[in-house]
Amino acid sequence: MADNQSANIQALLSVLNVFTSAPDKASLEKANSWLQDFQHSPEAWSTCNVLLLSLDAPPAAKLFAAQTFRMKVTYDLHQVDPSNLLPLRDTLITALERYKSGPKTIITQLCLALSGLALQLPAWENALQSMVETFGTNPATVPVLLQFLTVLPEEVSGNTRIPVTDEEYLERSEKLLSGNSEQVLQLLSMYLQATGWSIYFWLANSIVSTTSAGVTHAVQSQIFDCIRSWLVAGEINMSAFGKSPLLAFAFEALSSDELFDSAVDVVCEMIHETQEIDDYMPVIELIVPRVIALKNRLDEQKDDPEKIRGYAKVFAEAGETYRVLILQHTDTFYPIVEAIGQCSAYPDLDIVPITFPFWMRLAQTIGKKSSVSPLFLEAYKALMGVIIRHLHFPPDLTSMTGQEADNFRSFRHVMGDTLKDCCLVLGADTCLLSAYGLITIALSRPPQDISWQEIEAPLFAMRSMGAEVDLMDETAVPKIMDLIPSLPIHPRVRYAALLIVSRYTEWINRHPEYIAQQLQYISAGFEDPDTEVSAAAGQALKYLCQDCKQHLIEFLPTLHTFLTTTGAKLAQDDRRQVYEAIAYVISAMPMEKAAESLRTFSLDILSQIHTISSKSTAVTKQELKEVGYGLENLEVMLHVVGPFGDQLPPACQNSCQEAWSIFDAFISKFAFDYDTSERATRVLRHGVTLFGQAALPVASSVLSRMATSFEATGFSSFLWISGKIIGRFGNEADPALRNAFQSLYERATNKVVSLLQSKDPRDIPDVLEDYVQLLLQLIRMAPDVFFPSSAFPLAFRATMAALTLIHSDLVFASLDLFRDILTHECLIPSSSPPPKFPIYASAIKVVMEKEGFEFVGYMLTGLVGDFPEDSAAVVVTIFRSIALLWSTQLILWLPPILQQLPPSSAPNQARERFLLDVTKYVHLMTPLVDCGLSPIVSALNTAQYDKVKYCILGLHRASRKARDRRRVAPLNHT
Repeated sequence: MADNQSANIQALLSVLNVFTSAPDKASLEKANSWLQDFQHSPEAWSTCNVLLLSLDAPPAAKLFAAQTFRMKVTYDLHQVDPSNLLPLRDTLITALERYKSGPKTIITQLCLALSGLALQLPAWENALQSMVETFGTNPATVPVLLQFLTVLPEEVSGNTRIPVTDEEYLERSEKLLSGNSEQVLQLLSMYLQATGWSIYFWLANSIVSTTSAGVTHAVQSQIFDCIRSWLVAGEINMSAFGKSPLLAFAFEALSSDELFDSAVDVVCEMIHETQEIDDYMPVIELIVPRVIALKNRLDEQKDDPEKIRGYAKVFAEAGETYRVLILQHTDTFYPIVEAIGQCSAYPDLDIVPITFPFWMRLAQTIGKKSSVSPLFLEAYKALMGVIIRHLHFPPDLTSMTGQEADNFRSFRHVMGDTLKDCCLVLGADTCLLSAYGLITIALSRPPQDISWQEIEAPLFAMRSMGAEVDLMDETAVPKIMDLIPSLPIHPRVRYAALLIVSRYTEWINRHPEYIAQQLQYISAGFEDPDTEVSAAAGQALKYLCQDCKQHLIEFLPTLHTFLTTTGAKLAQDDRRQVYEAIAYVISAMPMEKAAESLRTFSLDILSQIHTISSKSTAVTKQELKEVGYGLENLEVMLHVVGPFGDQLPPACQNSCQEAWSIFDAFISKFAFDYDTSERATRVLRHGVTLFGQAALPVASSVLSRMATSFEATGFSSFLWISGKIIGRFGNEADPALRNAFQSLYERATNKVVSLLQSKDPRDIPDVLEDYVQLLLQLIRMAPDVFFPSSAFPLAFRATMAALTLIHSDLVFASLDLFRDILTHECLIPSSSPPPKFPIYASAIKVVMEKEGFEFVGYMLTGLVGDFPEDSAAVVVTIFRSIALLWSTQLILWLPPILQQLPPSSAPNQARERFLLDVTKYVHLMTPLVDCGLSPIVSALNTAQYDKVKYCILGLHRASRKARDRRRVAPLNHT
């Protein structure tokens, strides 16, 4: 035994040394895997005990040993004989005594292990008291006790992996935490006051005496961390806390640089824990005066951002928790609001957002009241001014790095939400007029004295507050609309103004007299050389057309002229937004006029496609790129306009055939360009939606072209659109179309098989996903094509390859396909089955006889491996069908399959249990099946139907537990 342990230690030290030798990724993964497997072994208990007590073991090994004890207490306590559990506790306590001087990481891990053990070990009756008696009598070990007391509530309340029942948890947590909370308060109070030689404190009616030369700041900080831990766990009775010296100590500690951060956390938590105001009013009466007394420090320490940050947290927590009291007793509590206002106005924008939740919740509470104190109105007016000042860009934008600029832009939107809170209290019109006033004041000065920032910031504020605007407002918004055309011509100002137009388009729809004016302003934005401005113009036009489409029908010829004259100069993103905007207007027109307008705009793009397809000379990359842009624009138009219904307008009667003839030639010539094929097939998808049943005459031709293109290129987009077409026309009985389905199915399958012979499945996940989706359409819409074809066995095998990928959508689609195959109605015995069902059933049985072993292997490997969490239900359905219909084969397949599963994901015990349970299930079902009864019906009638479900779910749970364990890093390699 000793030799074996020595070998384990040497092997462990050897593996740990790997992390110090700059290992490559493969070596690192191998070492990690070994360590995790070792941690799971029963030998790890004794090996790690030897390492912890060894004088010669390297620090990394000792830390790993401590971490292993913590993990094994969580996961593997069942490996310890019950008679050895108390000795295990003593072992951990002995180790803690040895490491009383550190390192802290080892102390923490051992304390976590003891906490987890205390939760699972009822025989350790007075766990907390015994720890105090062991470590609380010696000043040198008091930090160890404090660390234990700090992690105990965190581990008991937060480590959900510890395997205890709800009843056991309630009983033990009461004994460990709730039953000791007042004594812990007394203990911590005594420690915090310890400045002389003699300290006396009691716990669980015991008196313990110790001596100390005084409590250091480090110990005081630990005490505060411990208090916070118990507060966060909700285990402190705040009435008792209010009577203890700890409340006053926490506020006094805010004067200490060393204790400030810890004290802030404790003060915030104690405030939070008094949110049941009626229950804790006496404690609140102690807290609030102390909080208000801190207000003067905001001026005294204004040059120390870290202190201001801490005070902001305290004031904001008090404001949020006591907001009802603030409204009920405004004179008493209003200083807290003033203090939060000061924090909001602080120039450090990392501190300002601490206050935002308070302003939001207070505004929501005020908004429910019929009357509001003038003090709150003034507070929100001041807040609005503060926020708009914070919105200003710096005078020199070059002073900000790219990341700083991005962060600031993101934060402006957060501040914009606080402006909405101001609107809730003050009213949107009041807030808008205040921002409007700032701009008019600025514009009243000579142009050379105006900075663009003082115009842009109020404009941004107006945009943020736009969501709160009353659509019938006749006071503030008309002034803003009239102001926009007169704003300075500066890119940042124009950008902000265009986004205001975007936000206010619903209001403009109610006031159409402003459309022409704003349309002119938008058009000017497209001519601005700044790309962000032209993008904003595109967005403004899109929303204007979307919300005001009925009023813009008369402007459609103007928009068409704009596209033909200016459109080519626009960046593609802007041009696409213009087409989208026009499509919204078309969608509001009567059907016949809409069809004519859509045809007009579409022909511009189709003629471009036809021209490049007919070109006899080589096509340049730029020419192909421009056609790709045209396809994007056509796609967005078709998407917005949508279908016309069953009866096409006259303008569209022949459009489908005409459009397909253009696309057929285009795809034939340019299928090898990936981007072009993607865009073309997306347009075809919308074309099928637009034309509906009118697309049936060309469906066979389209499928033929898609099959040819996929064979030539291997691009998944051709499979994707084919699946959509089968989904749309799969019920059609036209022989030519059914032949097209079969031809596509077989040609696509042969191509996919060819790709899998030359590529790893991981290299073609898009092809596999669109192929499986195509198969799903075939089995559901055209089983007469799917099953009898010679492609079926190949398709089955190709889909198995998809199960090896870590790609949730693909795995789900593949499992759905296998479920549809293996639970098909044709497999249920019937006295008068449909004529083709025996053909289908024969095809399925032949495939399963050949592929079943490998298929079941893929299923179980994925179940305990990388299948998505929600896939277990589908696996149960599939496995149940296999167990019913191929029971004899399954019993033969399972042993070697289970043997191949990795022990790290499927522990030996779980595999053995699974095999035993499945075998029992199959033996119970076989007599029923042999009697000629329908297996599924028989199972339902015998209460055996769900046994296979429990087999699968049991294996799945065991594997997830093992995987969860492996997710906990065994060692901090940094």
